[in-house]
Amino acid sequence: MSIPQTFVQELLARADVVEIVGRYVQLKKGGANFMGLCPFHGEKSPSFSVSPSKQFYHCFGCGKSGDAISFLMEHAGMSFVEAVQDLAQQYGLQVPEDDASPQDRARALEQRQKQSTLNSVLEKAGDAYKKQLKESPRAVDYLKGRGLSGEIAKQFGLGYAPEGWRSLASVFANYDDPLLVESGLVILNVDEASGEEKRYDRFRDRIMFPIRNIKGECIGFGGRVLGDDKPKYLNSPETPVFSKGRELYGLFEARSALNDQGYALVTEGYMDVVALAQLGFANAVATLGTACTAEHLHKLFRFTDAVVFSFDGDAAGRRAARKALDGALPFATDVRSVKFLFLPPEHDPDSFIREFGKDAFARYVSEAVPLSRFLIDAAREGCDLNTAEGRAHFASNAKPLWLLLPEGALKLQLLSEIADLVQLSARELTEVWHPAVAGKGGAKSRSYEKRSDLPNEYGGYSQNSSKKSVARPRLSGRARPISRADYAARLLLGDMAALEVLSAEDHSLLCDLPEPHGPLFVWLENQLHEHGPQAWVALREGLRGQPQEELAVRLMSDYELADPLQSDEASNELRDLLNRMLVEKLKVQETEAIQAAKADPGALQRYRELQARRFKLESLPVRAD
Repeated sequence: MSIPQTFVQELLARADVVEIVGRYVQLKKGGANFMGLCPFHGEKSPSFSVSPSKQFYHCFGCGKSGDAISFLMEHAGMSFVEAVQDLAQQYGLQVPEDDASPQDRARALEQRQKQSTLNSVLEKAGDAYKKQLKESPRAVDYLKGRGLSGEIAKQFGLGYAPEGWRSLASVFANYDDPLLVESGLVILNVDEASGEEKRYDRFRDRIMFPIRNIKGECIGFGGRVLGDDKPKYLNSPETPVFSKGRELYGLFEARSALNDQGYALVTEGYMDVVALAQLGFANAVATLGTACTAEHLHKLFRFTDAVVFSFDGDAAGRRAARKALDGALPFATDVRSVKFLFLPPEHDPDSFIREFGKDAFARYVSEAVPLSRFLIDAAREGCDLNTAEGRAHFASNAKPLWLLLPEGALKLQLLSEIADLVQLSARELTEVWHPAVAGKGGAKSRSYEKRSDLPNEYGGYSQNSSKKSVARPRLSGRARPISRADYAARLLLGDMAALEVLSAEDHSLLCDLPEPHGPLFVWLENQLHEHGPQAWVALREGLRGQPQEELAVRLMSDYELADPLQSDEASNELRDLLNRMLVEKLKVQETEAIQAAKADPGALQRYRELQARRFKLESLPVRAD
């Protein structure tokens, strides 16, 4: 789906970042801005600032910053399109689509309506399951026996699917509704001989775990038997709203805890997640019966820079960890932490905590195996490093794993560590792994050079997709660009309304400036006529792909960090700045008039008028430095 930039610009102009952030963060007025505890990292004193005038948020602790859309992406884990759609819905706007035929738009609308309908069907079933749980002493006793409280069951929306083949017939008036099959609640079988259709509930006599997407909508269920029947766990099938390869159980409930605890604990089952939340580890999530995929990790790293995989210590657990390693390697940047926790074979996280306590489990987590060590262990399995053959085998095993790592210091350090174990230099090992590159004049391998010019996954929209923002020091004063044209542009980009009070001479002065400044002021005036005054965040969207974008972004690079100017102070600074620019322009015109006076006596009078005007401007008191 392609969303026009003009719409995003209009949306950001309408949205109030204070209102959006304030729904998730408790904010208090502090001077010109609002302050609160940062939702992106744990802190005890507020360093998270939200500016109503700039429509920016910025944390001076962890460096996260952005606008209303990026906040929904970073905090709520939405994609860019989801954030725009969510924000548009809040402000009563319809999201248009670029390059879409009427048929494509109709299909997209039909799909969105279908998803909404399926969500409603699943929510209704979930409410019925919760009611059934209260009426089933056997199911309640089972949960109590697992140490779960009513409060935690309510938090996760736990329920019970009763025995019987068609219990949902009492919930839905039309049990033959195709939506019940499409949502995965009902199974439809057709007798091949007679063609007779048979329908029955998918989930029967099971504890029900609603699976929610990141917006809190029910998209499916997981059901666990109360006894030892097989299968122990049963998931909803793939549907238009549910894909187990993309969803993580408990992520919606764990969002706040991920910030508080500083890491995500990936476990192997629903009960692990709920039990851990009961025992003080609300930052746990679980895959839905599959290995951890790249999409799972991509979603997790929207919320945290640290992930700990928890596995049983048996052979099956090691195999699952090995698959998780393959999936995690491409995400192991220098600012992220990935670890592997192996519990004793007789324990899962729930039983371990109950026997040894929270502190012991926390220590286990802190001592989990780092990704770098697990990579080495996985590559050297079955290799005798005391022999040349074993070391060569180890190097062969390590190569595909090492190549999956993103460029950076971690990758270079692992290259050296692997080379030491193989008893080669890093350059020699690189030449073994990349003989074609090594053959070109003996040049060093470039396979691990930094590629800082690659675009990020959001096409440049978000700078936080694969790098952790570095906290920048707060500016002690307003950092001014070098030239007067730079500074005028920065003032007007930050306070577009100031354009409305400028004289025709001022407008002409700015728009007639040589490139790149003149075209930027022309574009800014066109935006004023078309959209009215807008905040920088909205102008930033309108600039995407424009020739003026590079200059404007460079000038406004530290805008969110600069101390805010009062409107009268900004107006005075702009006026003084324009006066000085007019003085310089008048000096040029005076020189031109003197030269013209040699052939045109009337030009001398023009010179005197220009000079008088300049003297008058120079005599005005300077109100800003």
